[in-house]
Amino acid sequence: MKQRVAAFLRDKLNYDVILEKPRDRSFGHFATPIAFSLAKELRQSPMAIAEDIASSFGEDAIFTAVESVKGYINFRLSETFLDEYATWALSHGEQFGGGNKTGSILLEFVSANPTGPLHIGHARGAVYGDTMLRLGRHLGYDITAEYYVNDAGNQIDLLGVSLQLEGRSSLLGENVEWPEKYYRGDYLSDLAKEVVAEFGEAALRDEGCQKELALWAKDKILALIVEDLASVKVHFDTFVGEASLYGEWDRVMAKMGEGVYLNEGKTFIKSSSFGDDHDRVVVRDDGRPTYLAGDIIYHNQKFERSYDHYINIWGADHHGYIARVNAAINFLGYNSEKLEVLLSQMVSLLKDGAPFKMSKRAGTVILMSDVVEEIGSDALRFMFASKKCDTALEFDIEELKRQDSSNPVYYVQYAHARIQTLIAKSEIGMDTIMAAKLHGLSADADGLLFEALLLPEIIDDAFESRQAQKLPDYLKALAAKLHKFYYDTKIIGNEDEAKLLKLLLVVALSLKTGFSLLGIEAKDRM
Repeated sequence: MKQRVAAFLRDKLNYDVILEKPRDRSFGHFATPIAFSLAKELRQSPMAIAEDIASSFGEDAIFTAVESVKGYINFRLSETFLDEYATWALSHGEQFGGGNKTGSILLEFVSANPTGPLHIGHARGAVYGDTMLRLGRHLGYDITAEYYVNDAGNQIDLLGVSLQLEGRSSLLGENVEWPEKYYRGDYLSDLAKEVVAEFGEAALRDEGCQKELALWAKDKILALIVEDLASVKVHFDTFVGEASLYGEWDRVMAKMGEGVYLNEGKTFIKSSSFGDDHDRVVVRDDGRPTYLAGDIIYHNQKFERSYDHYINIWGADHHGYIARVNAAINFLGYNSEKLEVLLSQMVSLLKDGAPFKMSKRAGTVILMSDVVEEIGSDALRFMFASKKCDTALEFDIEELKRQDSSNPVYYVQYAHARIQTLIAKSEIGMDTIMAAKLHGLSADADGLLFEALLLPEIIDDAFESRQAQKLPDYLKALAAKLHKFYYDTKIIGNEDEAKLLKLLLVVALSLKTGFSLLGIEAKDRM
């Protein structure tokens, strides 16, 4: 709706027009400060310019009133325009809020090491990434969702040793020493039982089996991660394994040219040239590549696939890697401005006001699967999408289990279900409802309709600003308006019942579409 109005004004005025929502709805549906930006160019006062522009509008199908107020220009949309747009939205269903944007994007998110089950920190990045994926695709972008599997390096070696230690301890009853940095948790005990069944008990003691066991366990854990992600409706198009990339290292090193150099037997990248604190080691003096080396090969492979834009969603602890990766991209001959790195902060969980207990299956972290079991996928997704991703998040899971208005998911779901219940109660047929003209609505009904038709702007803003929380914020506000309207207005039996139900169908469409883009299914009954 906003885009349609802005396009109309651009054609009429030959200027790009910024539209805002007036704080006082009595001024109209939209306002623009364009007169202030034109004052210098036209050498006139904003008030004079605003008056001239406002007076240039005659009778028009889009507006019923165009007024200048202290340099601002206020627009009141016509009932005909609002009704036609509402009818179009209802008849086009899934297309509502969509767009025709172009461009290919490679979106990498989660990418948790396949050394243990997903914890709630991973879950936040997963929900954020998948929400951005859904928003972007709805707008028309061609987006590939990718998971980078860190299946090489020290963490995989530690996995093999940890698996043997766990098996010797829990299955064979041996008294083993657990170095602090090794992995712990009952999931390793479960894997150790499978090791005995598949490889025999001797494999738990044979150091020569550690690498084979590590790779075997990595695949098992990755399958578990994929299963956990599917439980919250997160799916990936492609998986890229780090180990498969190292055959490209010599070629990538040559491609880096003078961006890398040798010093005391180590290979460094000149990352300080692009904002890093100091140059970083990419190959140790014993010939082993560092974690950064894998990132360099991976990003070279990414850019060789020629997407228009690249988005990485990383944990906040990876902030220091941004300058290093950008340096590598530039040395490889690409434009690092095409890479966008978004950071996901940690999550703190409470249960009845006390810290949520860690799972013994995970050892030292709270498992995503445990939280999903407690509150369900819908509540987890809604809550994790409800706050800006680069800020810390704390919530009490007991609040998300309540079946009342204090639970934001329940509150919005109930708004949708309430509308469906009214539709079911009405004796008016759907054809009559759809044919009703949304004319002569009360101020409250007009405000509810306008709010419901704003969804496309919310979707666009949420994706382009990378602030997914704007969508759940909008849904909560729309649900609040719906609940208030329901209590203040008699709907069934009203002489305008058909048009009121048509209005509510528009609200339901916005709620359902918004929920879908959050990976949540709207409920018809509660």
